[in-house]
Amino acid sequence: METEIIVISDVSEKEKIKKAADVLRRGGLVAFPTETVYGLGANATDENAAKKIYAAKGRPSDNPLIIHVADPADAEKYAVTSECYYRLAKAFMPGPLTVILPKKETIPASVTGGLDSVAVRCPQHPIANEIIRECGVAIAAPSANISGSPSPTCAKHVIHDMTGRVDMIVDGGASEIGLESTIIKLDGNCATLLRPGAITCDALSCVCERVEISHAVTEELAANEKPLSPGMKYRHYAPTSPLVLLDGDDDCVISFLRRAQNREHCTILCYDEEAELLRFERLIPIGKRDDIAAQSAKLFSALREADTLDGDVIYAHLPKKEGLGLALYNRMIRAAAHTIKKV
Repeated sequence: METEIIVISDVSEKEKIKKAADVLRRGGLVAFPTETVYGLGANATDENAAKKIYAAKGRPSDNPLIIHVADPADAEKYAVTSECYYRLAKAFMPGPLTVILPKKETIPASVTGGLDSVAVRCPQHPIANEIIRECGVAIAAPSANISGSPSPTCAKHVIHDMTGRVDMIVDGGASEIGLESTIIKLDGNCATLLRPGAITCDALSCVCERVEISHAVTEELAANEKPLSPGMKYRHYAPTSPLVLLDGDDDCVISFLRRAQNREHCTILCYDEEAELLRFERLIPIGKRDDIAAQSAKLFSALREADTLDGDVIYAHLPKKEGLGLALYNRMIRAAAHTIKKV
């Protein structure tokens, strides 16, 4: 397949936006930027188009997709909404929140992994939102990467993974947040957090009566458990080299890393303040110690960079499970296949 790459820097570029929407309406695949990560889009009402996403990514067919709408009210066409959904929409949409709702017949089973529910999101990114609006239907869009590898946060990542697999790649600059959306499932006025993201539990608790955290957020899903949302079951976000997360106070971690640099061919993801304490060899600073947002924004690009440095192993700090840190923790333990070393 020949892949067309177009640059859209502003929503005023109407002809380019229309061109991307036309590809989607015809059943093609278009990778486009969102505020979280780049998405790989297809018409969510077209069963065959949705199947192309799974083929392009090499994604297991029981791993459900998220549908993206231009306006929160557009969810009515595809899902059974509720008062709680609209309270969440008022507080957080457009934005990095995905809500799982009972699906309507307008969404084929190939989009939902065979589930009777559908995950709905209204992206905040102006280019993404305008493409969906121009398309006129919901767009099914997981992250625009080969399944299991780090999610793409810029067009360069998408071009590396998806050239020859999709019809079009829209280059809209770097993603602002860098981690995928928060995913929740509603039960009345209560919510279960299935995937943490920039919308934190504390923020959700301001709207929902109760927020419970699924065990799959921090633990491995059992072999016989069916994933209720993307990213719950399968190996995700993983670099080629094994990633090991270091659990210990900062001084102990630094001591371990110094020893590791002397005896191993290792790559290190470190805090900015630690860079001067280590030998600058296969060293990737990912943000200041207390700047979780910066670390989150750089994580996936850092994991991709680590793959270019040819280390035998990658070491990184184990994040704390507080606020946005829970989202960072979730992505990193999955990238590390739950490999944690106490130091």
